[in-house]
Formats: sequence, structure tokens, C-alpha cells
Amino acid sequence: MKFLGIIPARYASTRFPAKPLAMLGGKPVIQRVYEQVSAIIDDVYVATDDERIEQAVLSFGGKVVMTSEHHKSGTDRCYEAAMKIGGEYDVVINIQGDEPFIQSSQIEALKSCFADETTDIATLVKPFSADSPFQVLENPNSPKVVVSQNQTALYFSRSIVPYLRGVEKDEWLKKHTFYKHIGLYAYRVNVLKEITSLQQSPLEIAESLEQLRWLENGYIIKVGQTNIETIGIDTPEDLKMAEEFLAKITHG
Repeated sequence: MKFLGIIPARYASTRFPAKPLAMLGGKPVIQRVYEQVSAIIDDVYVATDDERIEQAVLSFGGKVVMTSEHHKSGTDRCYEAAMKIGGEYDVVINIQGDEPFIQSSQIEALKSCFADETTDIATLVKPFSADSPFQVLENPNSPKVVVSQNQTALYFSRSIVPYLRGVEKDEWLKKHTFYKHIGLYAYRVNVLKEITSLQQSPLEIAESLEQLRWLENGYIIKVGQTNIETIGIDTPEDLKMAEEFLAKITHG
């Protein structure tokens, strides 16, 4: 199978404008992400709507494609980019442009999901640690995933699912394995085309989770597992944490 990696990158971000161009260890964040994944995916492109990001990518020798500024999601931007790039690809991997420490094992876990011919879309989950405080599980900004026995997603929620009846809440993480959603996706090319034409669904609107639209329309989302905790950069404060993490792994 041939995989195409696309990194959607917008300049205008509510919480952190110009985030892709923020410097992390002497390189722009978008370059860090690009370099992390380009060795393990057949082809990688940055998809952007901003000439400043385009120039930054070209300056470090990366591939870039310009896309519309009107997209509402990274999925829509990925589809436009894939159509402009062309080529004979089987699967498009949507890589978040604010995850500079994404690991090759995580990409491989996604790719392996497509060994199952029934897989339409793949994503990643990470088990919550049994030692985590209950507040971590309760955080609505950390969506949870219910996974079937054949490793497909049954539901995504900002609430805690499942509810453990008759168990004290401080025991929940010890009594059951809850899964945190890692927002990395891969789609068969024909499926990517189909899902970008779907209308918003009731569950998606209720939870503000795009992937529920796909489940409601009957698409099979295969789940790969990772035990790696990624550091996403949503705010300038996150960038400081990323700098500290980079210094630690670089200098031991």
C-alpha cells in the first residue's frame, strides 16, 4: 500500500496565531513535525492557506501545497491537498501540525490498521494510566473512546464512557481500561472523498467531535494503540513545555 502524509497548517489560530512558524529548538514547529514523519511515509506534504508557511516549508526543503482558507476542518484541507497532489495513493494520513514529537511507532500503528480490508478510517488511542487522578479522566478536552473486541471504535465522547455502575469513582481507572483518543487519522482515499461531502450529524454537533459524523454514517474506524504520551502545542505555554521536553531528550 502507498501512503500519503498531509500536515494541515493554518496561520490563523485563535489560541496561538502563527503557531506553525513558532521556533522550537531552533527550527519552526512545522519543520519538526515534517522531519518526524517524512522518513516513514512514502510522501509528505504540508497543506496550508498562508504564503508565509509555504515559504518556510520550501526554505527547509519540504513539499507544500496551497489550499483554500475556507476549510472548516483539517479533514477537508487534507482532501483538497490530496486532489491537488494526485498520484496513486491508497491511504491519506492526516498529521497534526502541532505534534512535533510524534513517533514512528504511532505512524506504523496507524498504517497497520489497513491490513484489515474492512477498515475505512484509522485512528489512535492510548490507555489511561490506572494511577491517573480521576480529574484526568473527567477532562472534556480529552475525548474518550469505547473500543470493540475487534479494535474498532464504537463511540467517542467528551464524557466518561462507559459509566461504571456501583463502583466508587476513585476506583474507576483501576477497575476498567479507559482509552484516550489521540487525534491522528488515516483514511482510504475513496473514503476521504466521501466523508468530506457528509453533512454535520446530530452526535457530532452535540459533542463537537467530527469523527462521530463518520460513525453515524456507518464508516468503520479501526483503532491502533500507543503507549506514548505526545505533547501537542495549542498555546504559547505548551511551546515552553515542548522546549523543556526537547532539551531533556536532546541532552539527556
